[in-house]
Amino acid sequence: MNPQQQQIGILLFAHGARDSRWAEPFQRVAARLQDQAPELPLELAFLEFMTPDLTEAARRLAARGATSISVVPLFLGQGGHLRSGLPELVARAMAQLPGVRIEVGAAAGEDPGVVAALAQYALQCAAATRP
Repeated sequence: MNPQQQQIGILLFAHGARDSRWAEPFQRVAARLQDQAPELPLELAFLEFMTPDLTEAARRLAARGATSISVVPLFLGQGGHLRSGLPELVARAMAQLPGVRIEVGAAAGEDPGVVAALAQYALQCAAATRP
């Protein structure tokens, strides 16, 4: 398949928690991304405690025509979950989805733009607490 025929899907990947409210910021990221690129198939998946998991989200994207999936880890750093757990999950999903390529980006917190936004946020917090 040549690159012009590929349909790219985005899979936002977050840790997950027992408290469903924890997912709200990630759902806002997904909604904002969908508003900015409504033509792109998009799924939000979780490592644990929440659904869908990575494999189910990848299946959903493939069912919507995605032949190439970009996994975007919404983590601040490249810890153990991303270094060892995520590659295993991706391999499992690819084994179940022949013909679908899955690529994984670096943790969002590794991006200079995200680092700059967090630093700016910290400055705003500091300014708000000044007497």
